[in-house]
Amino acid sequence: MRIAVDAMGGDHAPHEIVKGCIEALDAYKTHDIDIVLVGQQQAIEDLLQGYAYDKSRLSIENALQVIGNDEKPVNAIKKKKDSSMMIGLQMLKDRKVDAFISAGNTGALMAGALLKVGRIEGIDRPALAPVIPTAKGGSLLVDAGANIECKPENLMQFAVMGSVYMEKVLNVVSPRVGLVNVGEEENKGNDVIQEAFGLIKSTHLNFIGNIEARDIPLGKADVIVCDGFVGNVILKLLEGIASALFNILKQNVLKSWRAKLGALLLMPTLKELMKEWDYAEYGGALLLGIDGLVIKSHGSSDASAIKNAIKQADIFVSKGVLAQIRNEIVMIEDRSNE
Repeated sequence: MRIAVDAMGGDHAPHEIVKGCIEALDAYKTHDIDIVLVGQQQAIEDLLQGYAYDKSRLSIENALQVIGNDEKPVNAIKKKKDSSMMIGLQMLKDRKVDAFISAGNTGALMAGALLKVGRIEGIDRPALAPVIPTAKGGSLLVDAGANIECKPENLMQFAVMGSVYMEKVLNVVSPRVGLVNVGEEENKGNDVIQEAFGLIKSTHLNFIGNIEARDIPLGKADVIVCDGFVGNVILKLLEGIASALFNILKQNVLKSWRAKLGALLLMPTLKELMKEWDYAEYGGALLLGIDGLVIKSHGSSDASAIKNAIKQADIFVSKGVLAQIRNEIVMIEDRSNE
């Protein structure tokens, strides 16, 4: 398996990206994984001099240009064809690599993936799908920002793709699929949501119906289905709440010696809790629906996040998730034509 990583994408590129790739090679010694670092060759080579690693498992694909986070996506992918992002996507299209990971410009990555790699046949719109922490473990949020407006058929396809991912990658048996709405009743929401409810209900998925925003942190659904506008608000709200709670906890711990003593006793539990709510543990968000594995890592990804994104790619490819999604879409289309 060959995994390409955008060495120039993200707030901490290229040093944290390179470090994460080295850590992945060390962590997954028993896995048949080779890594291709895509970016400015000299800068990458200079960083690699500080590490001991298996040189037969890591190579560099030179890219002269870099797409910045503040660039307009469409202009960037048209003008910077020699960027690390576009070269990596081209390698994926040409099947020179099995997966591509980038912590760079989200809009450019989505637009570039559509342009270069294309969609799975039968999928109208790809979706950005991160795993978010909940009280019952990770749940998949589909869509988290790729599509501001959706048709009912789009939401149904999000449910199908998300269910396949949770079952094959995270080993969740019969994943519970929930449709985000303003109430649990079937007749709630606008026309799009009500029609999407009927479409998802008609599939073989384990559809639990509508879920409200308050149900999400509690882990009521394994697959959370919504349009990209709602999904992005949910994602950013959860990130903000988690950050605020940990800051409040830290401030209160420092107020008295009793609080400090209590925190010391609870330290193992607190560390485990922080780990569970750390985005780095989940690697990144997949672009589900693209005809190739593309993972969007968080812009502030450190080495640990990149290492986990590589692990995520390994599982996704080795379990043939793309083929499973294709099969599910064909089955649903066949049923609708009967």
